[in-house]
Amino acid sequence: MFRLIKQEGKARRGEFTCPHGTVQTPVFMNVGTQGAIKGALSAADLQKIGTQVELSNTYHLHLRPGDDVVRDMGGLHRFMTWDGPILTDSGGFQVFSLAKLRKIKEEGVTFASHLDGHRIFMGPEQSMQIQSNLGSDIAMAFDECVENPAPYRYAKDSCERTARWLVRCKEEMSRLNSLPGTVNPGQQLWGINQGATYEDLRIWHMDKIAKLDLPGYAIGGLAVGEDTETMYRIIDAVEPHMPSDRPRYLMGVGTPSNIIEGVARGVDFFDCVMPARNARHGRLFTWQGAINMKNAKYKRDASPIDPECDCPVCRRYSKAYLHHLFKAEEMLAMRLSVMHNLYFYNRLTQRIRDAIDTDTFEDFRKEYSGKLARRV
Repeated sequence: MFRLIKQEGKARRGEFTCPHGTVQTPVFMNVGTQGAIKGALSAADLQKIGTQVELSNTYHLHLRPGDDVVRDMGGLHRFMTWDGPILTDSGGFQVFSLAKLRKIKEEGVTFASHLDGHRIFMGPEQSMQIQSNLGSDIAMAFDECVENPAPYRYAKDSCERTARWLVRCKEEMSRLNSLPGTVNPGQQLWGINQGATYEDLRIWHMDKIAKLDLPGYAIGGLAVGEDTETMYRIIDAVEPHMPSDRPRYLMGVGTPSNIIEGVARGVDFFDCVMPARNARHGRLFTWQGAINMKNAKYKRDASPIDPECDCPVCRRYSKAYLHHLFKAEEMLAMRLSVMHNLYFYNRLTQRIRDAIDTDTFEDFRKEYSGKLARRV
């Protein structure tokens, strides 16, 4: 399922295979939370901009339209007409970030829907059942994502409970994949490392869940309030304890610089809503840094968003036109901007792969890690 092709330092070049295709890593997964990219991009658009993996959200699709509806429509691939790999997160992060009222027990979590307040229960088994109905290729384990900073005692208890929940996730996933009529019997479960910002908890938890011999592992609970250097410190602590022959996923991260630095620390998979969210507000990424398309200086600028970019937007439209669309509050402004930013991220990971292939990743990192973090 995962083949490590080569390394440069800790940076890894790999290939991951699942029922809906083969993914070249490192890879950025384009986030379609509710089965759609916010910004009006279709599945056909995703193919056009080089998307390898689409990511959708268990919590949101359970609430609307309902995972039973998606199952009856043939699963998420058929529902959104995307035939490439799909990863679904477990819903755990949304339970702990969106639900104002929640009660955590060993069995799972009872919480209020952020839509209408009705009470919902979700535990490891329920999360696996929902994701099985969705039919994704990768189902993430149900976990508790604690806030940073978190008290050590609470983080430890949560970490231990998440480890117990993972065992239940594995058992339920095996049961569901053995049933006749399962949407995607090749669906695989990936575990999630937790432990807040405490290195000893992170290492203990990673060693614990690695023994379950899962197809992939993620580092969760980062980019939720801690500073960047703390995030890198935790990745550095956890990475030596992650199985080297399995894909590694850094959840919810991040900026172009974060991705370059994550790859340098041995990470293979990334996702983040930030590039699409920023695009919808006019902040676009270029190979010289980020720009704000709402700035008045672009009113008569006939150049593309980025002269170095060959995305469908840069090949056709000017900064002046994008600036006008934003000022006129046209929906097309968001669509074109999201398309550009996601293409940029997909191209970024392609260039990272090319650099590792040619043993020039460190040169690429030195040139672009700082440059892509700045504002032009």
